[in-house]
Amino acid sequence: MSTITPIKPAVETAQVYVILIKAPPEAVWQAITEPAFIASYFHEASLDLDLRVGGAYRSFSPDRTQLWVDAEVIEVDAPRRFVHGWRSLYDPAAVAEPASRVTWEIDDQGGGVSKLTVTHDRLEDAPRTAQTVGGLGWMSVLSGLKTLLETGEPLGWRITQRHEDEAA
Repeated sequence: MSTITPIKPAVETAQVYVILIKAPPEAVWQAITEPAFIASYFHEASLDLDLRVGGAYRSFSPDRTQLWVDAEVIEVDAPRRFVHGWRSLYDPAAVAEPASRVTWEIDDQGGGVSKLTVTHDRLEDAPRTAQTVGGLGWMSVLSGLKTLLETGEPLGWRITQRHEDEAA
């Protein structure tokens, strides 16, 4: 008798996150494409964004001394779809990995509610990137985005803060 055992890939090649936000698509679009807004929920990142195909998507540490992500804009369809590359430079173990891709899709659900789907894919050859953005990585960003749009206040929590709290 033979047994078939499914083999789980060592790394997920695509990560998909879906969240409902009580905000119209235009507000969600603004939140994902305006650098000042992004800094309020995305690890306090300082972003250089040239919002056109081929334009720069570069994320820096808050003091701009460290380049975290170096990529380019792939697609812009305001206020519905924004696609950019993602080349992880924030983790020395991920620097040699090829760029992956992040797709933001905004769907109007009516009643002032938007569905935001974030897909981070092309991770087959980027296992360390997949690991660092997975789980709490994207979830903390999206939770911060939702909180900020719905309450006007930042979430006030970062992954690094969580790790520091656990170490204490």
